[in-house]
Amino acid sequence: MKKIKYMDEEKIISKAINALYKELGPVETIRFLTLPKSKRLESVKRHREWQKTLDKDLFFDEVFAEN
Repeated sequence: MKKIKYMDEEKIISKAINALYKELGPVETIRFLTLPKSKRLESVKRHREWQKTLDKDLFFDEVFAEN
């Protein structure tokens, strides 16, 4: 089996920023790096609402049914 060696995080970050800079230019690279993270709260709330309406036994029967 082949041993896998990962790059250290600083090297990965440096290579990624250089690639962005080369492809996008300095302004768009900075813009990309400073984009705010999207909030996941909406999807979590939607999932919880879905769970409330879920019939657990029916769901498990459908998912784990043997064909």
